[in-house]
Amino acid sequence: MDNQPIVLERVFNTPAAKVWKALTNKDEMKKWYFDLPEFKAQEGCKFQFSGGPDPETQYLHLCEVTEVIPEKKLTYSWRYDGYEGNSFVTFELFGQENKTCLKLTHNGLETFPKENKDFARGNFVEGWNHIINTSLNEYLEPVA
Repeated sequence: MDNQPIVLERVFNTPAAKVWKALTNKDEMKKWYFDLPEFKAQEGCKFQFSGGPDPETQYLHLCEVTEVIPEKKLTYSWRYDGYEGNSFVTFELFGQENKTCLKLTHNGLETFPKENKDFARGNFVEGWNHIINTSLNEYLEPVA
């Protein structure tokens, strides 16, 4: 079970182009994801950000874009400065008329140190559920 990737799917009532912009435009990303000083949806782009379970415990995330298919797929590596392990986050978009199915896959979590409870699979599940089903959803489909 620990080796299984996290996979989340959600359908948004918005075209793929708008979802893609939310996933790849750093000015849009800071409204629902993280405030990334540097980010471009192009292979080889390296970016970093800090995040953690509370203000006192923050981890420097080191990432690099590894695959881009415009309006279809974005993959980047995800690791932590000073810790073993490397994982990959993939966003795939499937347009359906004026709706878009977003599939998020995060694999490689088993490569992170098992003794660090902050890197437990359940924390990633909780985090991605909040990011996709709350933050991104509220950004893409604001309640009037």
